[in-house]
Amino acid sequence: MDKKAHEENRLSWNAATAAHNSHKGDQAAFFRRGGSTLFPEERELLGDVNGLSVVHLQCNSGQDSLSIARLGASVTGVDISDTAIDFARSLSQESGIPATFHRMDVYDWLAEAAHDSQRFDIVFCSYGALCWLSDLPLWAQGIAAVLKPGGRFIVIDFHPVCMLYEWDMERRYPYFTEGRAFTEESGVGDYVALSDTGLLFGTSGEEGVKDFKNPHRSHLYSWNISEILGALLGSGLTLTDFKEYPYANGFKPFQNMQELPDQRWQLPPEQPNLPLMYSIVAQKAVR
Repeated sequence: MDKKAHEENRLSWNAATAAHNSHKGDQAAFFRRGGSTLFPEERELLGDVNGLSVVHLQCNSGQDSLSIARLGASVTGVDISDTAIDFARSLSQESGIPATFHRMDVYDWLAEAAHDSQRFDIVFCSYGALCWLSDLPLWAQGIAAVLKPGGRFIVIDFHPVCMLYEWDMERRYPYFTEGRAFTEESGVGDYVALSDTGLLFGTSGEEGVKDFKNPHRSHLYSWNISEILGALLGSGLTLTDFKEYPYANGFKPFQNMQELPDQRWQLPPEQPNLPLMYSIVAQKAVR
């Protein structure tokens, strides 16, 4: 686990989060109108969460956390970014959707929660989460420790194949990295500006911050599918579902993409397709 890299990532995310949210308009009003940021895939994976306890790891600014809480779950969100958690807490208060948010490194929170005997029905993470983890087996062990017997871990994320290519689809990165970090001197970028995420909040056309430049670098980790599955299985969880998807939800990973309905993006028909997302469901034994 590389705490120094985590700290640099915290600073980089603090700088980027305000820019990201600037493109989304009045999010509290969106939630007060009954809005949700969950895509159909997440809804299907989560199932009926009414009355269940859910912890959303690396929850960013809490939009998905509050969308899950609206379905009747008791939700706890955890993120390393001060700016993101401050926004999430304000959004919860202004939207009237109750949830609890903690500003902590995910590894610190998992260790503390396990020590305090906190247990959850579902541990959930999504979209751009795993690439910030410097120690995958330790993360998986922490998840297993905070799940109730019979509880489920659910992740939906962008496929590690996406990490092989640049914006212009030039192949530049290896698939097998053995946990080595990639350092981005330009830090976390304003990727939200590239995909009109405002559509999701009913505020298409929000210009927000222009020409964002992050003063803090960032460090990413490209874990392949076998490493992810191996870490979860190694923690004692049982794989119950695995899917790959030829499209990306709410994110335009490459310049030459075809926009589909409902904020999905795929490669154009003339190009061979690639897996752009995957999902995993793993369960803790009842005994």
